[in-house]
Amino acid sequence: MAVGSFMVPLGTPAPDFSLPSIDGQTVARDDFANARALLVMFLSNHCPYVQRIEKALGETIAAYPGHELAAVAICSNDVANYPDDDAAHLREQSQRAGFTFPYLVDESQEVAKAFRAACTPDFFLYDAQRRLAYRGEFDGARPSNDVSSDGASLRGAIDAVLAGTPVPEPHNPSLGCGVKWKPGNEPA
Repeated sequence: MAVGSFMVPLGTPAPDFSLPSIDGQTVARDDFANARALLVMFLSNHCPYVQRIEKALGETIAAYPGHELAAVAICSNDVANYPDDDAAHLREQSQRAGFTFPYLVDESQEVAKAFRAACTPDFFLYDAQRRLAYRGEFDGARPSNDVSSDGASLRGAIDAVLAGTPVPEPHNPSLGCGVKWKPGNEPA
């Protein structure tokens, strides 16, 4: 069953994080302090909604210079019950999709809770002051349709933030697989 974004209020500050990446490095929110925008994406390897857009996502993010847009992906899924989302499989996904951004593992799931992530994919775009400027879909592509995955919704949001203008409403919620919470760890 598909789950939609919580649509966190615009202007919400970016939560802090410091997590291990799939290549063994530790990556923190403040590592991106010099970028004009920060995109935090909650992704997974097993979800067909992510698989449907992953190649276009890699291409979209690669089109922006890192000093303008910093991007980071986070997988918060319970790997005991969803082993396709462990670090080894995320490395395979990153290569397959052409991801050029860090891919982090949120084993405690505390970062997903802090961001109020609901699904994979779930996108949170912050401006230079690290205030939420956009939360919503990548584009209209879904596993059940033939819409071309081109990142139009997210690209428009990134371009607006980099131009210093508000992202026009409405923001369509992202839709995907619900975050796979560890038993008893579901957000209240």
